[in-house]
Amino acid sequence: MEVLSLAHLAFFVPAAALVAATPGANNMLSLVNGIRAGTGRTMLSLFGRMAAFALLLAGVSLGLGTLFETSALIFGVVKWAGVAYLAWMAIGMIRRGSLGLAEAQQAAPRSTARMARHEFLVAIGNPKAILLFTAFLPQFVLSGADFAAQLWALGLVYLMIEFTVASLYAATGARMGRIVTTPGREAMAARVSGAILLAMAGLLATARRSS
Repeated sequence: MEVLSLAHLAFFVPAAALVAATPGANNMLSLVNGIRAGTGRTMLSLFGRMAAFALLLAGVSLGLGTLFETSALIFGVVKWAGVAYLAWMAIGMIRRGSLGLAEAQQAAPRSTARMARHEFLVAIGNPKAILLFTAFLPQFVLSGADFAAQLWALGLVYLMIEFTVASLYAATGARMGRIVTTPGREAMAARVSGAILLAMAGLLATARRSS
């Protein structure tokens, strides 16, 4: 039996793309790095994030996902930590009325290795990423299939989608300094981004363990 069918991918890819595109700590980091260092070096730094996600994927394939699935307490702690994290980011953006663009433009460029290390550290402790691999991906594993094999197949597809989306964030950041040229425009962009994050926090709050 093939690990992933075209029908399965057609169902999985749009959902994965939506998850990958939502604003979060790593995507905001790619945006800011794009402003500071340009698209090319920021794309290279994304391998730090991919390494962290691969480690999380390995953990789930070794049984971490089962722990979250069977323990309502652990799942709840991680879920509500993610909700609080997204809400905190959203409220901060809305209250500040800033995306930190001026600071990013004035900051000294970081080395690619340092940017990659920062991507790794943000990703490995990101509640959104932890929930992605412990709660989101396992829901797409077909019953009766080899769990580890199908999880890795789905995970690798997701990593390709994540890399593509993050590259778009980096390219957007590289151009944003020329578009968001006034404090008023940046404040509006910050409020819109904050509203999106609040909406994501609300959606995450309704998430339930797979049965």
